[in-house]
Formats: sequence, structure tokens, C-alpha cells
Amino acid sequence: MTVSSPKQPDMRILRWFFLVTDVAFILYFGFTAAGLIPVEYAYSDYTNPILVAWNWSFFPLDMMISASGLGAIYLHRKKAPAWKSAAFLSLILTFCSGFMAISYWAIRLEFDLTWWIPNLALMIYPLFFLPAFWRTAYVSDPLAK
Repeated sequence: MTVSSPKQPDMRILRWFFLVTDVAFILYFGFTAAGLIPVEYAYSDYTNPILVAWNWSFFPLDMMISASGLGAIYLHRKKAPAWKSAAFLSLILTFCSGFMAISYWAIRLEFDLTWWIPNLALMIYPLFFLPAFWRTAYVSDPLAK
């Protein structure tokens, strides 16, 4: 009886998700800091200091997502095995970022597709990649057997 090894994570497609997501986070916070986002495209109560603080509370998380995602791409290019850990971290944090935003808007009963669609995308796309990372981590863990 042969035991097949689990499907390995594939960076060919994931790389593009990382690039789009990570660069978008950097641009979003850069544009926000420079005041370049038109009010009509901003979230509700855009000028409310509490919501401004709430929005900026995502900055450290989103920059960690960008650093780990771009780091995973770099490590993958260098053929360093640590790319999988960086990618796994980025995917988990990306899910959390989208989940926290969606939770907030749901609690407030605000359903603006301009904000729901990108945050649902942040929540959902990692779910297609995480199982491969999880399976390979579990199989390679000597304590898991």
C-alpha cells in the first residue's frame, strides 16, 4: 500500500494574490495618509475620529500581511523552505483582517458593497490555499504521527 503525500502549496497562483493584496494594502494606507481617497468612496462616518482610529488600527496588521506575503514571494524565489511559513502566516492574517472588518460592518448593520466585496475577498481567498499548507505542516510534523 502506498501512501500519497499531500498536495504541496502552489505559489504560481498564490503569488498573484499576494502581490495584489499586499500592494493594495500599502497603497490604501498611503492614499489614506495623504488624504487622497474621495469622501464618496470612503466608509461611512469617514471623518468620525473613532472610525478614523478604527481604520488605522488595521495598519499594523495589514502591514504584517504585506511584509509576510511579499517575504514569502522573496523566499520562494530564493528556494528557501521558510517561504511556506511566511505564506501561511500571511494567509491567516489576511483572513483575520477581512473577518474583523466584515464583523464590524455586520454589527453596525451597514452593507456597503464597496467595503464588503474587498473584505469578503480577503476572508475567502485564503481559505482556498490554507488547507494545502495545513496538510503539509501536519504531515511534516514528527509529533503529529
